[in-house]
Amino acid sequence: MQTLKQTRTIVEGQAADVLVNLTESPLGWLMRRGMITRRQFDAGEQLRASYYLASLGPSVTMRWEAAGHNKVARGPGAAMDPTLTQIAAKQRFEFAVTAAGPGLSDILWRVVCAGEGLVEAERGMGWPTRAGKVVLGLALDRIADHYGMR
Repeated sequence: MQTLKQTRTIVEGQAADVLVNLTESPLGWLMRRGMITRRQFDAGEQLRASYYLASLGPSVTMRWEAAGHNKVARGPGAAMDPTLTQIAAKQRFEFAVTAAGPGLSDILWRVVCAGEGLVEAERGMGWPTRAGKVVLGLALDRIADHYGMR
């Protein structure tokens, strides 16, 4: 898979050829350029993980784990049923988005979960340029507070 793509864009009013890393997340890009903090990045990644787990379909293949036959408990406890894991992830996602507050879930979903860049998200929502960065920062701060991150 090709991870870099040559593209032409406008930088400071001038056309420029740039290389885009297709495997880099928008949050990672923003953090590396100092546009969001590590706390905001971690909150976004936790939200993205919950979204991803919530969207997984049920497993329909053979399960190869050894069946427990001993009555003496050893090692870690039994893993949560995959369906219950999916339901719990969906609840975590919904609680976090609700904690962000009204008007902030759109930018969170577009940038964090769908992987859209800020420019595309702003354009898709009809927002002015650079408004997305401010609103995304507020949304990430709110979900970081919700997750109890320092």
